[in-house]
Amino acid sequence: MKNKNVAFIYDFDGTLAHGNIQEYNFIPALNMTSKEFWEEANELKIKNNMEGVLAYMYLMLKKAEEKNISVKESAFVEYGKSVTFYPGVEEWFDRINNYGAALGLNIHHYIVSSGIKEMIEGTSIKDKFERIYACSFLYNVDDIAKWPAVCVNYTNKTQFLFRINKGIFEVYDEAINDKMEEDKKSIPFNNMVYFGDGLTDVPCMKLVKDNGGVAVAVHKDKEMLSSKLLADGRVNITAPADYEEGSKLDIEIKKVLDNIKERNNE
Repeated sequence: MKNKNVAFIYDFDGTLAHGNIQEYNFIPALNMTSKEFWEEANELKIKNNMEGVLAYMYLMLKKAEEKNISVKESAFVEYGKSVTFYPGVEEWFDRINNYGAALGLNIHHYIVSSGIKEMIEGTSIKDKFERIYACSFLYNVDDIAKWPAVCVNYTNKTQFLFRINKGIFEVYDEAINDKMEEDKKSIPFNNMVYFGDGLTDVPCMKLVKDNGGVAVAVHKDKEMLSSKLLADGRVNITAPADYEEGSKLDIEIKKVLDNIKERNNE
């Protein structure tokens, strides 16, 4: 039985949006430069042998407390409203959905990011995604962030691809480890397209590509890196981070959808 569900899975920072999401308003509110913040997070990681994402999440809360900056969930959402996207991103989802529908395909969009989920939920495109998997905080009764609830790093990103594959979406649900017959899975890997921009996306890119899906490396000013990923066999497609109609990315992804349709008709 052919599966007409297609998953488009995106990293966020540097893939859909310019820079890191914390750098728009949050880090400046700490009276720090982005360079200063990330250098301190890296020092904290090395000094304490910490996981890097947990280090930066801890530093966010620590510095916010020192500067009397709000770490309420609503404040993080507000920070996300200032995010700017690469050309065509805001129109991309509806347009590509319509193209897929004309082929008889159902496209489902997901975020898998090491950025802050609450900030992504403040952006203009938040409603385009069926799930946003990203780092998030545990909040107390007063809506104040107290502890990391979810940490998404470059290797554990891959668990979310399996969740999408099996249709077991909740982070706490350990049924993800149970055996499932292929015909019971929601979206097969060969119907997945993963979009990323750097080395932290490589595990997901490789997983999707090795299982018959398509891995895409987009670039703004890192064309050499995306070219190397292509040469190393880690991705199928490289393209500038331009999501406008008629761009290289638009043309290549429509070819991918055409191929999925043909495979479904075999």
